[in-house]
Amino acid sequence: MRSLLLSALLAIASAGCGGAHAPAATPSLPAESAAPPPPAASTADPPAESSPEPKGLPTACDAGTSNPCVMPKAFVKRLCAGVYPDVALALFQKDTPWTRAYVAVREAEPYNGLGGPSSDEKLVFDEELLVLAERHPDLGGMTVSGAGASYDLLRWDGTCATLSAQEVRTQRPPKPGTADITWRHLEDATQNALLEDEHVAKAAAARRKECKGATMGDVSAKCEKADRELKEHVVDAIRGGRSIPTPSKLP
Repeated sequence: MRSLLLSALLAIASAGCGGAHAPAATPSLPAESAAPPPPAASTADPPAESSPEPKGLPTACDAGTSNPCVMPKAFVKRLCAGVYPDVALALFQKDTPWTRAYVAVREAEPYNGLGGPSSDEKLVFDEELLVLAERHPDLGGMTVSGAGASYDLLRWDGTCATLSAQEVRTQRPPKPGTADITWRHLEDATQNALLEDEHVAKAAAARRKECKGATMGDVSAKCEKADRELKEHVVDAIRGGRSIPTPSKLP
């Protein structure tokens, strides 16, 4: 009896094992290459493009420099790297906004602190200048008004000079002086505009007569006098409101 029961159990177990087959393993497919994620959108604003400096001559004070009113630094750097007599006359015109300064000492050396050429002519008392830049010494982050300050300045002859704060003043004298202006160094367009002034035209004719075309070497006393008078009339014309065209040679 026990043998029959054991045989029956073994038969049932054999039938169950033989009838059930494990499903074949499905071969795994190679994973598709993942596409690179799109670049994250930048939330930062794109860098602002620097505005190109306007062509021509500056006409308004550089930002934040109304006292003194000065020109853009890049323009000043180019201006003082050369000699621009026509540009000087244009900048000294009557209605320009630039701060004027006047030599407050008997005479001063024409040193150009910006590294460009300087005049052979010393600056003398009451000479009129345009303030180009104000400098202050480095006092450990402190700025003390007047303590070692200096100024880069433009002269009427188109050269630059650097003077200490003690060597200049802003109070206008009764009759400001100027550096020498060399007529023959001016562009034809500048000369033609100035010759529309009656006094300049007469002075230029007188100079031609007395100097007879001389541009160097010894000249007569009459020629020197005529040259001085022409310069004075040019200055008077510019100060009086005579306008000149924008020079062709710019810094």
